[in-house]
Amino acid sequence: MAELLFEIGTEEIPAGFLAQALHDLPRLMAARLDGARLAHGATQAVGTPRRLTVFVKDLAARQEDLAEDLTGPPTKAAFDKDGKPTKAAEAFAKKAGVEVAAIRRVQTDKGEYCAARREVAGRPARELLPELLGALIRELPFKKSMRWADHDEAFVRPVHWIIALLDGEVIPVEFAGVRSGAETRGHRFHDPAPVAVRSIAEYLDALAAHHVVVDPAARREIVAREVERLGREAGGTTVPDPGLVAEVANLVEWPVGVLGSFDPRFLEVPREVIVSAMRGHQRYFAVDDAAGALKHAFITVAGTAPRDPAVVRRGNERVLAARLSDARFFFAEDQKVTLADRAERLAGIVFINKLGTMAEKVARVRALAVGFAQVVDAPQGLVARAADLCKADLTTLMVGEFPELQGVMGREYARRQGEAPEVAEAILEHYLPRGAQDQLPRGLVGAVLAVADRMDSIVGCFGVGLQPTGSADPYALRRAALGVLQIVLARGWRVSLQDLAQGAARGYGKPAFTDAVPAVLDFLRGRLRGVLAENSPADVVDAVLAVGAADVVDAAARARALAELRQRADFEPVGVAFKRVANILKGEEVAAPAAGLTLPVAPAEQALEDAFAAVAGRAEQQIAAHEYAAALRDLSTLRAPVDTFFEGVLVMDPDPNLKQRRLWLLGRINRLFMRIADFRQLAV
Repeated sequence: MAELLFEIGTEEIPAGFLAQALHDLPRLMAARLDGARLAHGATQAVGTPRRLTVFVKDLAARQEDLAEDLTGPPTKAAFDKDGKPTKAAEAFAKKAGVEVAAIRRVQTDKGEYCAARREVAGRPARELLPELLGALIRELPFKKSMRWADHDEAFVRPVHWIIALLDGEVIPVEFAGVRSGAETRGHRFHDPAPVAVRSIAEYLDALAAHHVVVDPAARREIVAREVERLGREAGGTTVPDPGLVAEVANLVEWPVGVLGSFDPRFLEVPREVIVSAMRGHQRYFAVDDAAGALKHAFITVAGTAPRDPAVVRRGNERVLAARLSDARFFFAEDQKVTLADRAERLAGIVFINKLGTMAEKVARVRALAVGFAQVVDAPQGLVARAADLCKADLTTLMVGEFPELQGVMGREYARRQGEAPEVAEAILEHYLPRGAQDQLPRGLVGAVLAVADRMDSIVGCFGVGLQPTGSADPYALRRAALGVLQIVLARGWRVSLQDLAQGAARGYGKPAFTDAVPAVLDFLRGRLRGVLAENSPADVVDAVLAVGAADVVDAAARARALAELRQRADFEPVGVAFKRVANILKGEEVAAPAAGLTLPVAPAEQALEDAFAAVAGRAEQQIAAHEYAAALRDLSTLRAPVDTFFEGVLVMDPDPNLKQRRLWLLGRINRLFMRIADFRQLAV
């Protein structure tokens, strides 16, 4: 077994691209090796902004031999009536790598076909790797690639060197005019000279000795320690920011922290503005004092060990001072116009092409939110006021410069302009959750507004054909749908998604949007399936959603109850019994038998009728009270009489009246179960 070291040396790769490439690289390497029938151990990727590297341990010296049986064309197509081979036979023999005479005739359930055994001897890994590694460079995906000089090949950034070593021996690989060798590069400024290596261990040691921390996890640890240390040095605590730690770690090869400060007068600007200016534009870390208030200090992480840290500190302080000066000016200027006056300016901002302006969106959201507020008993006046102002900060200078502060600045200005606290909070909270792990709105007004805003966007985009396709979701509708479901579930709101979607469609006032409602509901149902499947088996979720998904809180309760029933040791016979009941009915409703008929009643049929009568009333009450676990426990007692019924009674009796009565009995049982779940969807 051998070890493979493969490094692609480049100009600086953007941090976001680097993280994804280091995720993709070992997976693609493993797939390439598997496709080449080269056995191997673990594949591991490391890298910095200037290099993408993958290690392969325990790589086989040669391919496994291939032996497989191939089935070809029908013999009547491969041989003529005299038994002579046709072109079809010759083509199949060529594909199998055998002579025509080696073709066998085999009998299958579809007739007689040609067959042959193909045997291919494995080739040495050294022969396969040049093409395999070259292809790996070309197929590594990036959101954006570039070409340079006069090369046809494209990559995320120009490639300057390649290492390809199999047990210390160079594997010839060429890409964009660069040929592989056995030399890496140290830090661009500290140790730029080439460094010869022969193994993975030597590669790691050499880079460490030449000011390169090649392991991303190690760089993250160093960055985290540096910012924590400097936070203490500043007399406070670094504001936790794991995302920024990860990003900064992918911007540098040799992390070195630098502590700086800014004029404390800038602290008059809201905290979020200062943190955003530091984080979003400069990748600086903020520092809090012991009371949790922002200090006039920041931490930056350089990619080199500076000769004079004071020079680096002053340079970063000048840059930040300029940004904060702008922010202070914007903050003062914005407050000269009220949010209410700013809302009128939304008529000049397009929401989405074909969906009107932001002012029109606000009007639609207001109407939908006020109607929704009635359903969930929220204060309609506060909801209406919050809706009127919720997008007004989009016209501010501050949000124009710092788009990530939309909602944040609206809340700040609303507070300063005397709006009700619930209104001010709702302006921010209607944007929550921004992602899967984000917090939900804590206020009732914000939660109502958040649902209305998202439903307006979803229905609007579906109405003009802008729904997600494949992996493309330019308007983040999947995230919006997930936000709606998370809020409704967290609040326990017994509301109808259909009513919400239809209300949103009415706001647009055109048939196309009403026509889109079924597709919107299917879309929401798909997101709901994913949410419920996090805590319940997939077939349980499918069974529950098959009988209704508009009330998501009710669907979640039914899923929990059915999942609880499924954990019982006797669930399988229960599931099989009631799945059989549903299957025999085939989804059809059966009318009650005609009154006054005197028909014989089999003992098993009467026993099932009596057992059902004993539990039906109580189960009806439990279902009406959404006590689904209790209802399923009672209904599951019907399993034994159902089994006895099917064993001793011919449901499809030749007598149509007997058949109808028996189907009607099963239909009554099934209707109760169908108010909870469709047992036909269960894998039992």
